[in-house]
Amino acid sequence: MSEHILEIRHLSKAFGSHAVLKDIDFTVDKGDVTTIIGASGSGKSTLLRCINLLETLTTGEIYFHGKDVTKGKVNASAYRAKVGMVFQSFNLFNNMTVLGNCMIGQQKVSHVAKTEAKQRALFYLSKVGMAPYINARPDQISGGQKQRVAIARALAMEPEVLLFDEPTSALDPEMVGEVLEVMKSLARDNMTMLVVTHEMAFARDVSNHVVYMADGVIEEEGTPEKIFTDPQNQRTRDFLKRILNG
Repeated sequence: MSEHILEIRHLSKAFGSHAVLKDIDFTVDKGDVTTIIGASGSGKSTLLRCINLLETLTTGEIYFHGKDVTKGKVNASAYRAKVGMVFQSFNLFNNMTVLGNCMIGQQKVSHVAKTEAKQRALFYLSKVGMAPYINARPDQISGGQKQRVAIARALAMEPEVLLFDEPTSALDPEMVGEVLEVMKSLARDNMTMLVVTHEMAFARDVSNHVVYMADGVIEEEGTPEKIFTDPQNQRTRDFLKRILNG
């Protein structure tokens, strides 16, 4: 039986009178690669920010291993170490080397000793193909390389789940492939991932669960085969037709 790592229940988020998310419900099981697709402005990134506790919910619950992380005194930093996030704009520290970026969170948040933090950082930087650049600073490497460093930084915290917020949308087209290859490799290693993306081939070929959102609600969800070959919802059909036909 699958183990629910994350359960999102009746999640709503409003900014003033503007409801961005309305009654969102879904689960993420161990080893799942869940992709969230939909037009810009449908609430996808806000949903990820709520799950990472970067936004406060208006209503609803988020359960991590059965515990509601939106109630009581939850250590947000400790939770984010377990539910890591890779941002669209990398969010690296420009005054630190690549290696330093991958060590700082381990030391400050997880209190990992410097020697172990370095060892772990080197392991994950090697895993994403960035070992030759450990002494470079972010402004000395390409966008695709920055995003690979950001992924290594998140992995170095040894999270149970990785959230990706449109990880390729800030990249030049020729750099998209290198980041997607790293993500495919993580999927092969059974990393649990929740990915907001416009990369339909990734959603279709790599994920095992697709969530289609529109106007702050989940219109349809299911296996990639079901969503891409036999969508039941007219809005899903219209969206895919528009996206896949370019």
